[in-house]
Amino acid sequence: MRHGGKILADQLVRQGIHRVFSVPGESFLAALDGLYDSGIENIVCRQEGGAAMMAEAHGKLTNTPGVLFVTRGPGAANAASGIHVAMHDSTPMVVFVGQIERGHRDRDAFQEVDFRQMFGGLAKWVGEVDETARLPEYISRAFHVALSGRPGPVVLSLPEDMLAGLAEVADQPARRAPVIDVPPSACDIVLRALEGAKRPLVVAGGPLWTEAAASDLAAFAQTFGLPVAVAFRRQDYMDNHHPNYVGDLSVGMRPSLKRALQEADALLILGSRFGDIASGGYTVDPGAPGKTIVHVHADPDEPGRVFRPDVAIPAPAPAMLAALARMQAPRRNDWADWTAGLRAGYEAWLTPIETPGAVKLEQVVEDMKPRIPEGSVIANGAGNYNMWLHRYGQYAKPKTYLGSTSGSMGYGFPAAIAAALETGKPAICWAGDGCFQMTLNEMSTATQHGASVIVIVANNGRYGTIRMHQERSFPNRVSGTDLANPDFAALARAYGGHGETVRRQSDFAPAFERALASGGVAVIDLILDPEALTTEKTLSDLRGS
Repeated sequence: MRHGGKILADQLVRQGIHRVFSVPGESFLAALDGLYDSGIENIVCRQEGGAAMMAEAHGKLTNTPGVLFVTRGPGAANAASGIHVAMHDSTPMVVFVGQIERGHRDRDAFQEVDFRQMFGGLAKWVGEVDETARLPEYISRAFHVALSGRPGPVVLSLPEDMLAGLAEVADQPARRAPVIDVPPSACDIVLRALEGAKRPLVVAGGPLWTEAAASDLAAFAQTFGLPVAVAFRRQDYMDNHHPNYVGDLSVGMRPSLKRALQEADALLILGSRFGDIASGGYTVDPGAPGKTIVHVHADPDEPGRVFRPDVAIPAPAPAMLAALARMQAPRRNDWADWTAGLRAGYEAWLTPIETPGAVKLEQVVEDMKPRIPEGSVIANGAGNYNMWLHRYGQYAKPKTYLGSTSGSMGYGFPAAIAAALETGKPAICWAGDGCFQMTLNEMSTATQHGASVIVIVANNGRYGTIRMHQERSFPNRVSGTDLANPDFAALARAYGGHGETVRRQSDFAPAFERALASGGVAVIDLILDPEALTTEKTLSDLRGS
């Protein structure tokens, strides 16, 4: 006989889980007890939103469900932000939520919430376990659903008395990955659809990427002379130095790449949902795309949901690429000039444009590049400051970049903590002053669990993205976008970390090296000129236009 918390922990061990993220609550004390001697590391966080984002980032890095424990009511509500990231980004995640006792339902009991209703449109599946003996069944299903088709978050509600109850029940075996073999005939269909194109473009994105997929993508692109663009915040899916890599379909997309997206007469979409950002704000019209669309996606319900494909293949992108990489090049290939032109446009885009101020983000990115340790992960949140990282940053290997495609502020720092814990290497968080303040309380979590994270704070004293839109629509009428910031360097020291303030560009590189050498949490506060609004436009430029 085991209590429910012990049964739950034993199922997690069976599923190969070695780390979970949590904010403790009295509603799942039995689960905490089960974790006690399970061998699973419990990363205790300071707020459920940060914990959920750590679990999501863990899922992205490992291609296994990130596991989160939160309490009922306000705890679950706080976690919703990270669950939304997982759903939008197609990241596998399993969330355990403590719940009121079964006999107290429908009495508006303390912190009572109907989680099926609350998370019904936010998660991939929501269940509530009513019988202790059925915990193995529900948990097995949760892991299968989180990873099947289009991966995503699953929420399991755990009534307190059910979790504390005793049962004699066998454990369920771990989920086994399905055997997926893409037949040569599917590859032939894809290649025939591309054969007649004069300006084809490959778009790579989606979840569960691997080193093998990145290698196969590069081999396929090189063999066929195809240009490859990656979807929003999937920049590490292909070596950015490869001659067939032509850039990312992101916010602030390179104008020449946006034109190429419109001019392309065939798109091979691999794994990506090809949403509003990747399509250039639906510059490619879903109703009349004007091009052949070949959509490869693991979920057969995805192709055709927005864009009607000419060819739809229900397969994970890595499996499709493994098959395509084995194909022979066509006898006739006149795509070389088209690809070379797009590559030249990407390389020109890397040339830094000087922005105002004594500290310049374009130079910060350049100074960081040679100093980032091998295998370290860069993570970012949301805001205009990311334009510099997206434009000038480069990645050679998969699993070295984490960004929320849902555009969630506060994501970068928790994601970097998860990355540092998983890799054992320093992680870099690229943050704005507004973005960092949404989750900076997790500095305490990083310090407690020994995560080495260097935070680069782009400090311009405002919510920069909203200010940009505000000045465009209502120039000179500033409302709600200015920030009063703390001394970020002093705050880092208060948490037991290393902190520096940089006011001149020449001071950044040595400050970054000292931050790395500190071995723990470090914050470098970059004091920026508020005029530096985007990589190409100043605040005055925008007002003048």
